[in-house]
Amino acid sequence: MLAIETATPGASVALVEDRTTLAAASRIDRVGHASFLVPAIDFCFDQVGWSPEDLDAVVVDVGPGLYTGIRVGVATAQGLGAAFGIPILPATSVDAVALEARTGHRLIWSVVDVRRGEYAVARYRPVPGGVVKEGSTDLLEPEVLRASLVSSADESLVVGDVSSLPDGFFLGMSRVKTGKPRYPYAVALAEIGHARLEKGDYPAPDEIRPLYMRDPDVTINWAKLRREGPWGPS
Repeated sequence: MLAIETATPGASVALVEDRTTLAAASRIDRVGHASFLVPAIDFCFDQVGWSPEDLDAVVVDVGPGLYTGIRVGVATAQGLGAAFGIPILPATSVDAVALEARTGHRLIWSVVDVRRGEYAVARYRPVPGGVVKEGSTDLLEPEVLRASLVSSADESLVVGDVSSLPDGFFLGMSRVKTGKPRYPYAVALAEIGHARLEKGDYPAPDEIRPLYMRDPDVTINWAKLRREGPWGPS
């Protein structure tokens, strides 16, 4: 299995066989996903002595996260799936972060910065061998996330883009701890992908859809320009 993570600044790829990681490559760069991805995949194939024909499936992070990064990863996965007739397994960045952060008892809050002061947030309950998602993935502003954490009766662990939250965000939260990882990792995606592949739980290739959560900045900026005019609000 090839795992592709480009939905966040922490881009990574991994080749995994029977849940064993054979090769991996990673780079933290908010804007360099396109230049990283294909050379990283080639590097991993060279390390293992594989070619794309050896793949049984591709798992890809469909978001939420960075618009361009998500698009690059999904397009690459779809290209491989179409060329070699293999399943494409979608995974989400919040799921992968939570899986890496599995704990003994704390409720896990997986947080992904989607820019413009908004965060994709999902909650997970740790269970033997993994985590179980509670509720939906929501798009929250910091004030709403803070209120949710304060009102929760659970001891909580917040992981993901913790360092991008406002200064003093966690003051007074005695039941809340922060932890790693900051970004999802391709190896965690592969773990999610293996579970879906074993169950036959994957969509048709043309049903794979990016999970952006919000419009890209270029759309937001263009809408603002049309609303306010080129010289600002009148």
